[in-house]
Amino acid sequence: MTDNYSKETLLKTLKSQFGYDAFRGQQEVIINNVLERKDSLVIMPTGGGKSICFQLPSLFLKGVTLVISPLIALMKDQVDGLKSNGIAAAFLNSSQSSEEHNLILEKISKHELQLIYVAPESLAFLQPVMSEEYISLIAIDEAHCISSWGHDFRPAYQQLGFLKSSLPHTPIIALTATADKATRLDILKQLKIESAKTFISSFDRKNIQLDVRLANNRVEQIFQFLDNHEDESGIIYCLSRKTTEQIATKLKAKGISAMSYHAGLSFDERNRAQEDFIHDKIQVVCATIAFGMGIDKSNVRWIIHYNMPKNIEGYYQEIGRSGRDGLKAHALMFHSYADVIQLKKFASGSSNEAVQLAKLDRIKQFSEATSCRRRVLLGYFGEELKEDCGNCDVCKHPPIFFDGTIIAQKFLSAVTRLKESEPLGVVVDVLRGAQNANVLNNNYQVLKCYGIGKDISWVHWQQYAVQVLNQGYCEIAFHENNALRLTNMAKEVLFNGKKVLLTEAKDRTTASPKTPKPKQKTAKSTGLFERLKKVRYTIALEEGIPAYLVFNDATLKEIERVRPESDEEFLSISGVGQRKLEVYGDEFLEEVRSFVRSKPKKVKKTETHIETYNLYQQGLSIDEISIQRKLKPTTIYSHIAKLYSDGKKININDFVSNSEIEAVKRAKSELDKPNSLKPYFEYLNEEVDYFKIRLALSVIDKNS
Repeated sequence: MTDNYSKETLLKTLKSQFGYDAFRGQQEVIINNVLERKDSLVIMPTGGGKSICFQLPSLFLKGVTLVISPLIALMKDQVDGLKSNGIAAAFLNSSQSSEEHNLILEKISKHELQLIYVAPESLAFLQPVMSEEYISLIAIDEAHCISSWGHDFRPAYQQLGFLKSSLPHTPIIALTATADKATRLDILKQLKIESAKTFISSFDRKNIQLDVRLANNRVEQIFQFLDNHEDESGIIYCLSRKTTEQIATKLKAKGISAMSYHAGLSFDERNRAQEDFIHDKIQVVCATIAFGMGIDKSNVRWIIHYNMPKNIEGYYQEIGRSGRDGLKAHALMFHSYADVIQLKKFASGSSNEAVQLAKLDRIKQFSEATSCRRRVLLGYFGEELKEDCGNCDVCKHPPIFFDGTIIAQKFLSAVTRLKESEPLGVVVDVLRGAQNANVLNNNYQVLKCYGIGKDISWVHWQQYAVQVLNQGYCEIAFHENNALRLTNMAKEVLFNGKKVLLTEAKDRTTASPKTPKPKQKTAKSTGLFERLKKVRYTIALEEGIPAYLVFNDATLKEIERVRPESDEEFLSISGVGQRKLEVYGDEFLEEVRSFVRSKPKKVKKTETHIETYNLYQQGLSIDEISIQRKLKPTTIYSHIAKLYSDGKKININDFVSNSEIEAVKRAKSELDKPNSLKPYFEYLNEEVDYFKIRLALSVIDKNS
């Protein structure tokens, strides 16, 4: 903890600017590390709150926070979100004019910006302000792009090592959702921050249901799947451009709003698909992997992989684009032998072909797993899950197991005697007593474990080995020739007799697909949540921003549950900060009150504004009432507005002048009665405070 920034101060800013009452996971310790001007590497799953780790510190640092991000869409989304929270942010890229660049540079030089987003290819535009006089923090998002071991290697990221050399006293925070051990080490080395503290959060996204199926009758399975996810946003990932277009066409023929997205489309076509998806104008995007990294859309409820992804990192990152708000989400993946052949062709001839093929084998093994898929997934990233998750297809429909402890012990023993230096195939060769050149040249035939598994075929040994791997008893060191390494769990099997359950190995045949039974459609709910969504959508259209930037689904769900009817109750909702209370509070509170009025009252709530009125009658000022009631002044002003509307004796000109009321009246006429306060605020050149606008509207409505 720093001397300058107490926990109370950080939490107060977290609530006022971002609407959250508490830090999640490791956020607080990471933020403190940044504020102590120390370098950091943050491995945190999508939706885990990585952005807060550099966005909140930026509000306390003197200069601008430089955020390096791979995609223009990602920058725009982040900047729109920051602006909606009242934070000065901008992005800079090659599509902007020189005049726009100069304006941004001027704002940075005058310390008028708190965050500036830029792609690594566009860093040259910032040369005039690339000094520690202006740059207070460097955040490198999607940091796995820097490493050739990573799954989205991007050469421009490899040039970022100059930042530490040029700005040695400026802290760097590198962030990514997916990085195995080799990638983490490479990130630190490439950025020249080897001494940085590494923070690894749990990779467990419990809210995402994992489902893997054979790729038979995929289109029909997708239609059945969507019957259970009516009107919910989702993404279908495909390997080819042609497939994205075919699936989108078939969905539209079924009355489902969908668009395709791939590199063969023009910039305008891709941009329209992305914007329509972000703004909830379409339900589904059928896309290649080029889509999604820039999408911060929190209400994506499902992800479908029409084809098997090329590696587990990519799969994990793509499914992480669903359920970012913490509500339930569903990830469905189809797999086939044809996918494997196609992905091998893609990897052929690449600079890191061996690594790509090894990682392809691992995702193939994941797709064929007969044990809890979440344990396999987390184990890949070095995280042990002690118990099955209960939220994947294997857990929900478990196969028949037998006691495979001796088989597992033989396999793990062979890994040990090979000094954890050989890949899976060589381990199986030794167990089978193979006499190939690799075995004989290394004298593996003299090992005690040589030939102890002759009674099991090579194909069956491979399947058992994959099951042992999937259950987390060993892992693959991709950066060391795919050598198998034992985990801590292996000791329990080798030395403490821990029981290992396996499923019977099978010969290579194609299993018949399980066709899911379609659910009966239920009538659409007409509850408060749907009404709140309509209010959100109207405001979003008016302001030209995505609906989830107003409030995400989780916040609306909490509003539905709590049913706040006052400013202080509304402010207690997670996701509601002071600025959003001021800008959007009236519309949502009115919708809640309208809904409550339509329902029979069970318990009468204390009318808090009456308590404010009693103190007002005693001659107390707004600030004095605020202190006595332990409420924010803006809340007291909202009480005054309600009291005036209810006909209480209030001298409204104590709070808002007649000229300000007339200005708001003109704005209301010119703007055609907007639903939120923000258009008024902007129309009046940000010269009239939100609380005065609210009071003026109360006067206008009462007199109309």
